[in-house]
Amino acid sequence: MPSVSLLARFGRLTVATRSHRRWAFLLGGVFLFELADLNTFAFVAPELRAQWHLSVADIGLVTSLGFGGMFFGSAVGGRLSDVFGRKQPLIWSSVTFSLFSVLSAFTSNLLTLGVLRVLTGVGLTAMTAIALTYVSEMYPSQLRGRCLAVIFGAGLAGIPLVAWFARLVVPSGPDGWRWVFVAGGFGVVVAALMARWLPESIRWQLAHGWDDYAEPLVAQLEREARAKLGTDALPTPVEPPPPPARGHPGELFNTRHRRRTIVFFIVSVFALLGFYGYTSFAPTLLVERGFTVAQSLTYTSVVMLGAIPGALLAWLFIDRWERKHSLGVLYLLIAALVLVYGFSDTGGLIMTTGFCVAMLLQTSTVVAYTYGPEIFPTELRGLGSGLGNGLGRFATFGGSNLLPVIFTAFGYSAVFGYVALTLAIAGTTMLVWGERTTGRALEVVVGDRADEPMRQPTHRPRI
Repeated sequence: MPSVSLLARFGRLTVATRSHRRWAFLLGGVFLFELADLNTFAFVAPELRAQWHLSVADIGLVTSLGFGGMFFGSAVGGRLSDVFGRKQPLIWSSVTFSLFSVLSAFTSNLLTLGVLRVLTGVGLTAMTAIALTYVSEMYPSQLRGRCLAVIFGAGLAGIPLVAWFARLVVPSGPDGWRWVFVAGGFGVVVAALMARWLPESIRWQLAHGWDDYAEPLVAQLEREARAKLGTDALPTPVEPPPPPARGHPGELFNTRHRRRTIVFFIVSVFALLGFYGYTSFAPTLLVERGFTVAQSLTYTSVVMLGAIPGALLAWLFIDRWERKHSLGVLYLLIAALVLVYGFSDTGGLIMTTGFCVAMLLQTSTVVAYTYGPEIFPTELRGLGSGLGNGLGRFATFGGSNLLPVIFTAFGYSAVFGYVALTLAIAGTTMLVWGERTTGRALEVVVGDRADEPMRQPTHRPRI
């Protein structure tokens, strides 16, 4: 069967080739605009609150509406990528969030902005679910984590960039905040580049019988790998069975996949409750703490600089230490730091602990984003990882409305106590029940091929 032979040839690659680097540039670019756009409302919220006379509950409402759209986008985008391929849904989801971000700049009331943030959220998380699936399928198993760390690290530059851009334009005048949303629209440029240079996933092509399209790409990657290694010899192919072309959603809960699906969903829900409970409300709550809007944006801008080293920090261990253990420990450590942040009164301590929280949150995100797609089979990879991510966003839809209630009833520090609790639950669940994935072929992780001791490649994996 030619599909099996091609999949075996593709699966033996142990280096990131020139083509892999080109794809990483494109994916890093689209993540940059996605992550910038994801944070735009948090940075304009303090100014909108002053101009439109909004309450903390109003900010929570718009934030929660965006997460409602993210749930839909993540689930539907993941499923569309399983059915129609990874490339086209990735492009159109990027166009979607770019378009609605620009339209958000022209709003003049909370209702319209809320609707547009829902539609922006659909595109944002559809793009994320599909891109993560793409990385898991197209990069060597020994390098998946480090490659995603580089891609996501490049994308994370969007957070401090939009934070500093907001710090520059928001205080400049009554319409300065509108330019923050316009900046999110430039993701359409990367979408056009992906249409030209990004190939369809090889695993998806082989699952759907597109062998004639996949073979030239596999052969090209083999040539590039030989050139990089300086040898004609590549590791011996290991023949996995071909994946089925279509999977039924109910298979996520059959005896084979039930535990990993439930564990992943629980971890995603509580981790994202904590993640966005911190990042979405920090600027607004600092104003409530007594700082000015300018001080709040300055502190937040400094704190968000931790995002980029956070992703690159994952590079050091993500393909060396078991991911379930790394992720569990990270969530517990962040929970402790969030408590320190929540009880801090001075600007210096707020920025120091906030920087560490922002850094480790993104370290954990790289590990979680690598882990999620690995535990599902090809025919359900987009849906499974997308649903987990989407359920986390849907939970945040409720959490965004709960946080103002906690703040009103119990005060500033109680909000961060709640955030710490959610992260501790996520970390404990992953440590106890998570799946081993590090360094294992996708076919081994999902059980399509019998497990075996990790084979040492003929050549040391390198990027």
